[in-house]
Amino acid sequence: MTPPQQTTLPQQSTLPRPPQDKLPEDHRHMIRRRWLTAVIIVLLVGIPAGYLVISAGQSRDSGRDKERESSAAGLQDNRPSLMKRRVFEIPIPPGAWDVAYYETSNWKTSRLYVQFTTTAGGLDAFLAESGTARSALTPGRITVGERDADIAGWTFAHGVTWAGAIVTREEPRPRTDITVDLTDPAFPRVYAVSTTSP
Repeated sequence: MTPPQQTTLPQQSTLPRPPQDKLPEDHRHMIRRRWLTAVIIVLLVGIPAGYLVISAGQSRDSGRDKERESSAAGLQDNRPSLMKRRVFEIPIPPGAWDVAYYETSNWKTSRLYVQFTTTAGGLDAFLAESGTARSALTPGRITVGERDADIAGWTFAHGVTWAGAIVTREEPRPRTDITVDLTDPAFPRVYAVSTTSP
């Protein structure tokens, strides 16, 4: 007697399951991921571009301000900036009044014209910080040249007690022409032109 035949069923192949951490992305997650990617791209591109636009605008405005300042007719009733005072070595004494200045600049030379009224002590302090002293002021001497006086709108009239000195420094430091109205010795009026060659 022959043993009964066993029927074997073909093995069914099981489809591979995706790993648990790689589940298919639903529509909402896909939209959120794309939106987040778009935001990051906008930030990465937009922030530097915005910064460049703002910087260009500020640079243009700064250039216009400098141009306006340089093209202003005559002296400006104000103190020059601390940086200008340092560059041109014009130490305006504290408490000085009627302060005005004007700056010119070209490829060869830059000049700062400054005028102010101070006290006798303020004049001594100004001269000392400029590298000179009251004893260096020559009575009757006007050290500011006619061309510079015309540019600044200064008139050095007769009948005024003038005294002047020139402060020369080793290049590239500026040279300063100082003329002082000592008609009222208690309140001298200072006119200074500092010239530097960059």
